[in-house]
Formats: sequence, C-alpha cells, structure tokens
Amino acid sequence: MQICLSELFNRIDDPRKYEIPVEFDSLKMLRDTYPITEKKPVDLTLTHLGGKKIRMNAEIQMTLEIPCARCLEPVSVPFEILVDTQLELPETPDQEVEESEEPYIDGYQLDVDALVRNELFVHMPLRVLCKEDCKGICNKCGANLNVNTCDCDTRSLDPRMAVIQDIFKQFKEV
Repeated sequence: MQICLSELFNRIDDPRKYEIPVEFDSLKMLRDTYPITEKKPVDLTLTHLGGKKIRMNAEIQMTLEIPCARCLEPVSVPFEILVDTQLELPETPDQEVEESEEPYIDGYQLDVDALVRNELFVHMPLRVLCKEDCKGICNKCGANLNVNTCDCDTRSLDPRMAVIQDIFKQFKEV
C-alpha cells in the first residue's frame, strides 16, 4: 500500500496513525520463497518534524515458515520488528533519493509493503533449526534422522586412504 507523505507537510508535530494490512502472502529471497503463516496489520505512525523531515514509527508482527537448516522440516519463525527512523525527503517529488537510504520511498510516496520486506530481509536469521539437537538428514539415503534411523555407512574416511580401503574390500571378498 502506498501512503502519500505530502499530506503531512501542513501538520507539524501532529502524529498521524495508520493501520495498514500487509498485502503479500510470502517473502521471496533470491531463489527461496517463505510463506507467511500469520500476519497482523502494520501499526504506522508518521510525524512531520518540519522541513522535509518525517519521523516514522512502525510495528511489524508476522510469522514466516522457514525450513530447518539441518532436516529441512518447516519451522514457524515469529518476527516482532519495531522501526523508529527519521526520513529525509527530497525537496521536490521528482528528485531521486539515494536507493541505499530508503528503498521504500519513491518521491513523496511511502510503500508500506516494501518497508515490511526490507525490515524482514534485515531481521532474517542466518540459520533456523527446528530444535537445538536436530540430527538432520542422512547424506546417503536422505532419511530424516529425527524421525527414522537408517543403516547407511556414515563413517567418513580420509580421501587419501580410499585406495587402501578398496584393497581391503577386495581381500574380504576372497
């Protein structure tokens, strides 16, 4: 949803509150897509500080389903993000703002969905585990070791010793 920030310019130090529903149902990051299982409307407060400065306070609450880094089972990860920042708007709506500063601002328009995506990207955990002692999946057969056990040979041998291992296998067959 887009919010026109120019309507705040004649209201100095008079906060304007919004309750904006999140309009997307999944978060796409590079080649992965994470479904949103629970979301609340974004509580947004905008206050004109004078000139072209606006204080933005936002509260984002949602839950994403992210696969476990070891066993690939889906894990519900709650996000509760508080944003408190000051926006510097351009002198005219046609001037471009540097993209690195506020990628969710276009002229005098605030894109709330882009703000939410940006904050989720920043707060995304590096690694998600279903439980601290997750056993993961078997490298050979792909079985989830939290649920099943497998009879695969999981010994890791030094690759330099592989030739000797082949010799021992030949003698066992005789």
